[in-house]
Amino acid sequence: MSKQRTLGLIKPDALERGKQGAIIDRILSKGFKIVAMKQIRLTKAQAETFYAEHAARPFFGSLTGYMVSGQIVAMVLEKENAIADWRTLMGATNPEKADAGTIRKDFAVDMEKNSVHGSDSETSAAREVPFFFSALEY
Repeated sequence: MSKQRTLGLIKPDALERGKQGAIIDRILSKGFKIVAMKQIRLTKAQAETFYAEHAARPFFGSLTGYMVSGQIVAMVLEKENAIADWRTLMGATNPEKADAGTIRKDFAVDMEKNSVHGSDSETSAAREVPFFFSALEY
């Protein structure tokens, strides 16, 4: 299987609590290569654009408000089967349902403040990676 790339985000709650280093260590220990990384703060318009697929859902305003509440770390992660492996390492969206040893089980505050985001498919990764990174950066 060839190497695959996916987007990984470390969300504001994790940065506020100083957990980004531990999360990055966990990513690296699972064989991911971080091919690009930056710490940024999204504007409301950027968050709304990024999460546009959820615009009709009741949590959209809360989610986008949370995502602009502090800085995030955006990463391009690479390895064989990167998308599925990153989803597994993150754990279930609801940390109460996440498996032991996953990032969300170990670091999330609640379902919204669940510490990390990752692309859920090749189509999503193809849209999400260029949202945060130019081709020159990865």
